[in-house]
Parts: sequence; C-alpha cells; structure tokens
Amino acid sequence: MPAPEEFQRARRPEHKQQRRDAILDAARTLARDRRVQHISLGDVAAAAGMAKSNVLRYFETREEIYLQLTLEAFEEWTDLLAARLLADPPGGPLQLADAIAGTLSERPVLCDLFAQMSATLEHNVSPAAVLDFKTAITARTLQAAEVISAAFPAVTVEQAMDLAGATYVVVAGLWPASNPPPEVARLLEEAGLHHARMDFDTILRRLLRAIIVGLPAAGPL
Repeated sequence: MPAPEEFQRARRPEHKQQRRDAILDAARTLARDRRVQHISLGDVAAAAGMAKSNVLRYFETREEIYLQLTLEAFEEWTDLLAARLLADPPGGPLQLADAIAGTLSERPVLCDLFAQMSATLEHNVSPAAVLDFKTAITARTLQAAEVISAAFPAVTVEQAMDLAGATYVVVAGLWPASNPPPEVARLLEEAGLHHARMDFDTILRRLLRAIIVGLPAAGPL
C-alpha cells in the first residue's frame, strides 16, 4: 500500500483518474471483506494510502464512492445475466427466476450494496450526484429489461422493468435478513432458531418465481 506522502496533488487529467481508480480499488477490496455499512471514509483512505482530505478531492463523501461501485457492480451483473440468458434461454418463468437469482447469489458485494443503496448511499451526497446515479442505473436497467423480454417474450419490457424493481426491493431486504452479524448467527444456532436465519438463494428464487409467474396475470395498471 502506498504511503500517504506518495500521493502528491494530481494536476494532469490522467493523474486525477489514477487517484480516483486507486480510491475505488481500495473501497472495492474493503467491500469484499466486510459489510459496506461498517466501512468508513477513513478506512477507504487508509486502504488507498491517502489522507481523508485527499480522498475528498475526488469524491464528496464515502457514500458517493459506494454509489459509483454500486453502478459498476450492477453493470457487471446485467452483462453476466444477458450472457447467461443468451447462452441458455429460459424455457419458462421458473428458469428465468433461477437465472436472475443465481447470478445475484454469485455477487454478494452487489447484494450488500443493494441493501445499503436507498437506506444510506443515496444520502449525504449532492442531489446532482444522486441524479447522475439514478440516470445511469435506470438506463442500464432498461437495457436489462429489453434483454429479459427478448429471452422470455411472455414478459414485456414494461413488466421486466417492474421485475427489476421488485428484484431490487427483495434483495435489499432479504440480504441483511439472511446474513446476520456473526454473533447473532451464533446465538440463533445455539438457541435452535434455525428458521430465523433465511437462506438467501432459496428464498430469492422462490419469490422471483412467484413474481414472474404473476406478472402476466397482473395486467396493466
């Protein structure tokens, strides 16, 4: 890890981009090792080998850093989902639900970011930064909806957009519920309350199956 003094003020555009990339790399690595909610701006700065004041030259807050990583992780996931659906088109709603749930289960950092997105990450940032994020993630969601509808025509693009929104809401609530802190998980195990700890992948598949099966029956609003 570079020492803080190695990071002189970047003056050229490429140097500024290098600093931004170093900050994002540090924040990304930290998110793989611990919950996003427990990562502070100071943690990111230390991991990047920078002072907090230097980090704030490139990102206005910790939340802005993780909003950027949310968009990045979401784009990677939608690319993966599109590739899976292209290689193995779903023969029915259950297969579509399993493809979506399976690719999300493979991406715990994205699920953790979803759990934090509306609750914390869209706060403590400027309205302009939130607008940029919302604009970018909505555009990418529409692309994913078009891919889903093309792979499974029983679901329209509009319904696929609803599916995407429902998927986010389910993941945002289910992820923390199925991943309690280690000390809570241990107490639940000792108390025999196995049912109190949800299995993320299993429940996500069941809920997405129910949503996709019900979409055509729901009709337009």
